[in-house]
Amino acid sequence: MTQVRVRFAPSPTGFVHVGSLRTALYNFLFARHHQGKLVLRIEDTDQTRYVEGAVENLLNVLQWAGLDYDEGPEKDGPFGPYFQSQRLDIYREHVRYLIENDFAYPCFCSAERLEKMREQQAAKGLPVMYDGACRAIPKQEALQRMEKEDHVVRLKVPREGETVVDDIIRGRVSFRNELIDDQILLKSDGYPTYHLANVVDDHLMRISHVIRGEEWLPSTPKHVLLYRAFGWQPPQFAHLPLLLNPDRSKLSKRQGDVAVEDYREKGILPQALVNFVALLGWNRGDDQEIFSLQELVESFSLERVNKAGAVFDWHKLEWMNGHYIRNIPEEEYLSVGREWLQKLGIDAGSQEKNDLILKAVRPAINKFSELKEKTALFFQDALQYEPDALDWIARENSKTLFKHILTELEAQNELTLDVFGQVMKSAQKATGLKGKDLWMPVRAAITGMTHGPELPIVLTVLGKSKVEQFLKQAIE
Repeated sequence: MTQVRVRFAPSPTGFVHVGSLRTALYNFLFARHHQGKLVLRIEDTDQTRYVEGAVENLLNVLQWAGLDYDEGPEKDGPFGPYFQSQRLDIYREHVRYLIENDFAYPCFCSAERLEKMREQQAAKGLPVMYDGACRAIPKQEALQRMEKEDHVVRLKVPREGETVVDDIIRGRVSFRNELIDDQILLKSDGYPTYHLANVVDDHLMRISHVIRGEEWLPSTPKHVLLYRAFGWQPPQFAHLPLLLNPDRSKLSKRQGDVAVEDYREKGILPQALVNFVALLGWNRGDDQEIFSLQELVESFSLERVNKAGAVFDWHKLEWMNGHYIRNIPEEEYLSVGREWLQKLGIDAGSQEKNDLILKAVRPAINKFSELKEKTALFFQDALQYEPDALDWIARENSKTLFKHILTELEAQNELTLDVFGQVMKSAQKATGLKGKDLWMPVRAAITGMTHGPELPIVLTVLGKSKVEQFLKQAIE
């Protein structure tokens, strides 16, 4: 195999779709697996859809996900520039070649004529595509008119035969040329369409494999025809399966979040999202579901990518994120958690107490946005009791237990883990209660619940006066 060179080529039109993240990831994994190069190319030729700040956001998302590239914005390489808007002269030069060699032609049709043509075709049940009205204009006349009249440039698709696409994932796919539109290659504003720009750039940047979404497969015969017109060897193609909602409709914002930024806002870790997205269409051939990025690099192959659409299961992502929250190094967990506490306005008065809270709720959260709800018990002024908690508080020995603890606490200046341990030993000896009978009434009285974070941590964070307040409330 010649050196593997792949590209991720997004348009800067706003947020980063999870489908785009998967495309970036598969290109990254394929490049790293084969010790190849990953090129980041910004396809910004559609100026009407350009969003200010979208490129910076994209670079931020890739960095957050740990997907580094080898050439592109901020990483100059030998085949730049890597913004298509800075390559317009290159595209115009290649369009001239196509026109001169009868592979393309200028089209002078007005928007009104094209609209009327489409309406008539639709009314007759015909395929809606350009009718070739300007194909027959003699070349010299067309070149003269180009000097004075608004025009686009179209690909001259052969009227007969088939164009075949060999795809690593889908095998051989044939397209009847009579159903392929004479695609616009250069718009009237002088900017190229995706079809021309991506073929020219993929060739000039020596891209060996084009790995992209299935939605581009119907356009690929046009790209193959362009490669043929230029006399170039096409790259190998691999079209990735669609991402689907649980009802198997195409993944869309109408049924839930589709932007990487949305999942970051929910407190999804990059390791979890990358791991989850890797499995949307690919598997190693076994039932392993948790992969580090390095394991993905070692295991990935395009031959293991499925043709069928992949269902985006939010519950599985949430489960996977919970797994990572509980298994990443503690200092990494605390570092992310501290940022989230600050973001959510949660503060127990010191980093030591904040860290205790984070450790206490770690087993219970699946995403960091749940911290507000899961830490609420540390910041209550009055308790609301669950029915099970009321049952424990109402037990015969519970009030005696609470009174003994209150008496013991009066002699203490503060409530630490050591002090609490001594108080509970004393209570056990005085009441004869042990195990659940000792601990559950105390948990119920101080948290209003029968399940939750480790009780000693809760008491330490609440502090002596709050614990005394809640015990008195339980007695009453």
